[in-house]
Amino acid sequence: MQRDALAKAGCGRVFEDTASGAKAERVGLTALLATLRCGDTVATPWRHRGDTVVIWRLDRLGRSLKDLIRLVEQLDAAGVGLRSLQENIDTASIGGRLVFHLFGALAEFERNLIRERTQAGLSAARARGRGRKGGRKKRLDPAKQELALRLYHERKHTVAETCRMMGIGRSTLYNYLTEAERNAQRAA
Repeated sequence: MQRDALAKAGCGRVFEDTASGAKAERVGLTALLATLRCGDTVATPWRHRGDTVVIWRLDRLGRSLKDLIRLVEQLDAAGVGLRSLQENIDTASIGGRLVFHLFGALAEFERNLIRERTQAGLSAARARGRGRKGGRKKRLDPAKQELALRLYHERKHTVAETCRMMGIGRSTLYNYLTEAERNAQRAA
């Protein structure tokens, strides 16, 4: 269905990824970006003189709105247009660019709301719990942390044995070591 729509739109070459869009490395997208011919956007910024990337739907290009906006800005900087068939957006037109910038503004607004809610929640938790901090609860209490660090520094046991005795993972032990070093540097 997507290939048919792209062929009907007159696409000369089709790139596709068979892996999930959530994957960081997408071979089809990388190949597409490598073959694009850039245009000159100096004279009329909303008119692209290079290639136009045609996609079936916006979610086919970006894994998230933030990722999608980053990709479109990258294309725009290179003088390459973007056209989405389902949403009827064409960044080569002023109206299409407006719609896309509205998407960007909404994404930024959403990020700011999330940040604001998080800060309000942390403030409320501190007020209720007399200084509580956000984040995950420590796996070990301070006495057990000290014991784990002592076992590590004594070098009588391997890291794996120390972790098994304390019931923690290797990364947790290393995080405790890093934290102890930071505290020692602050005290010095």
